[in-house]
Amino acid sequence: MSSLPSDVSLPDPASVLSQHSIDEINEAMALFPDNQKQSAVLAGLHVAQHQNKGYLTTELMDAVAAMLDMPPIAVYEVASFYSMYETEPVGRHNVAICTNISCMLMGSDSIVEHVEKKCGIKLGESTPDGRIYLKVEEECLAACAGGPMMQVDHKYYTNLTPEKVDEILDALD
Repeated sequence: MSSLPSDVSLPDPASVLSQHSIDEINEAMALFPDNQKQSAVLAGLHVAQHQNKGYLTTELMDAVAAMLDMPPIAVYEVASFYSMYETEPVGRHNVAICTNISCMLMGSDSIVEHVEKKCGIKLGESTPDGRIYLKVEEECLAACAGGPMMQVDHKYYTNLTPEKVDEILDALD
């Protein structure tokens, strides 16, 4: 039985999502009881965002809602709450520098300044070539002992120096 109001019309997921994405979301749903498939919403949004090269559209979120039998607004709320989801086009490589107190005390402010100068952008902007997106400040990326640190496309880099940052960013396509 659907939990959606009868006046809500969602797209056929196959018209929006690739078969690979549908398969991945189905795998995530299989980890939960049938009556709790909405628990796969984080994974579903991650898959849809990856399919779309880094950001979610309303159409993609609606397809995830359809697969998980969720009201679209509930999916939008999740996508807008978590900083790992983008709802507007951004650069290919997502760079997040931790600026919480531990990393700040270890020099993250100078790392942010270095990246902004190197890339010619500010926090929340993408490079003109669309290669790098510098996320708005991250409160904590849970690697406090390795600060200053950053996450690039969900991969952690710790104990950063300007030279190490240059190596990491220069290696991105």
